[in-house]
Amino acid sequence: MKIILGLEEIAITAIALYFLSLHHLGISPWVWALLFFAPDISMLGYFINNRVGAFTYNLFHHRGIALLLVAIGYFLNLEIILAIGILLFAHASFDRILGYGLKYATGFKDTHLGRL
Repeated sequence: MKIILGLEEIAITAIALYFLSLHHLGISPWVWALLFFAPDISMLGYFINNRVGAFTYNLFHHRGIALLLVAIGYFLNLEIILAIGILLFAHASFDRILGYGLKYATGFKDTHLGRL
């Protein structure tokens, strides 16, 4: 089952990256490669405490929030919001390939996918 879920996340990430290539805002692929990892800055919340860290991490890695941004960007014709939503969606799916799920307030290693 773990392999099937991993393959599903790979497919989701690939499709999201494809859509990001359609909505790239004219930005260089090298810049997008750096921006792809930008949501991980949310881990800095763990310097405050586990509860804040889990909240900030989950805010930037929740695919529902990413899809909400995609919808807002699409319906309001705001290309930058659409691109940010796609980027967050792709990044969250990529993290799930590596086993990093949404965090519980008990610690960074406690995720909805199990303990790291």
